[in-house]
Amino acid sequence: MSDPLRFVLVSGLSGAGKGQALRFLEDLGYYCVDNLPAPLIPTFADLIRRAGPGKRRFAVCVDARTGEDLRNVPGFLEETSEMGIRPEIVFMDSSDAVLLHRYSESRRRHPCAPAGSVEEGIRREREILEPIRARADLLLDTSASSVAELREHIATVFLDKKGPGSLVITVMSFGFKYGAPPEAEMLYDVRFLPNPHYDPEMRPSTGTDPAVRDYVLRNDDAREFLERIKNLLKFLMPRYAAEPKSYLTVAVGCTGGRHRSVAVAQEIALFLRSLKYEVRVRHRDVGREG
Repeated sequence: MSDPLRFVLVSGLSGAGKGQALRFLEDLGYYCVDNLPAPLIPTFADLIRRAGPGKRRFAVCVDARTGEDLRNVPGFLEETSEMGIRPEIVFMDSSDAVLLHRYSESRRRHPCAPAGSVEEGIRREREILEPIRARADLLLDTSASSVAELREHIATVFLDKKGPGSLVITVMSFGFKYGAPPEAEMLYDVRFLPNPHYDPEMRPSTGTDPAVRDYVLRNDDAREFLERIKNLLKFLMPRYAAEPKSYLTVAVGCTGGRHRSVAVAQEIALFLRSLKYEVRVRHRDVGREG
């Protein structure tokens, strides 16, 4: 039996890492096409449908360089669905401040404002890309991600995933002081739990340390909270998977993202794995100080 056909469509903001994502997919054995004109999406889908058994992984990048045709992408995607091919849409995003910094370093012109300001180009590009972002299966915000973290995420999702019908869950811890992750479909605030930050012995450690974990989780509020969350997740996960939904991000936040959110995220990941879901864990802010 041949591997299932996979067709990944990468899009997103200029400067958010689309090119890197496409290169990482190519490293994983995907046949990649950069800057595919949007009207050719159905044509490309038809070609890969006819490809032989040796070619089962394809990826294209469709972005602002294709111009006003971007607004018609939802219609082009409907055409591919009618062929029996549903692209997995990956949308690369980043904060305006980070994008401005990246443009200042590269000194490039923005494709949506070649004669204007980068700020105006980013604003216009967000507006044009919103229909694609709204349909995205996987939203990757690279504001606080290193190249190595992006590579790891791409590899985890697109190399290990058993097929387009399975659900890959990312459980992420984060610190509210650094901003909530925009890619999260579900978000839980655990700032009500005891904070190890105020214990000088535990402050340098993280929620992966057994002493910190026990401090955070061994109280009535934590036990009840986790029990309620587990019951909710047990109810919701099969329903998300039945959409079908390919990717899901569950985020857990505390103040700094080092102690409480990390400990709770670890527990949630263990529970989801016990239900036989494919789970990756990311502690976004665990390395930050202050």
